[in-house]
Amino acid sequence: MTQTLFAHPERPREGGPDRPVVDVAVGILIRADGIFLLTSRPPGKAYEGYWEFPGGKLEVGESVQDALRRELREELGIHIETAQLWRVELVDYPHALVRLNFCKVSAWRGELQMREGQACSWQQLPVTVSPVLPGTIPVLKMFAVERGFSGATH
Repeated sequence: MTQTLFAHPERPREGGPDRPVVDVAVGILIRADGIFLLTSRPPGKAYEGYWEFPGGKLEVGESVQDALRRELREELGIHIETAQLWRVELVDYPHALVRLNFCKVSAWRGELQMREGQACSWQQLPVTVSPVLPGTIPVLKMFAVERGFSGATH
């Protein structure tokens, strides 16, 4: 894990300095051609309309992979077959301190269904949707390094 990313550092932190870390499982769905899926934050949630990789909070006693399977089934209507933990990032948002457990997903079953009113877009670098959620930006930069891409990622 790298150092903490502070999203909107000028805003106050809800819950103060001792707030708990919220663990989140995040799925980076990657097609065989290298194109990856971004989804928009659903209506009524923090950062509504921002683009991110899909996923959600771990429930008590749940592993990252189990949470990812549950979340992608609930949000997108798909069943993931393989998920590999790739990166972990700590992001300090004004509303929560979040540990993002990014997993690469290369195999899934089912057709995408946007079950929470979100939008989706298959993307490559540089992504063409905006705004991009602050916690997503480091992953786009890691993709750029991994893929030998130079230039702006979003």
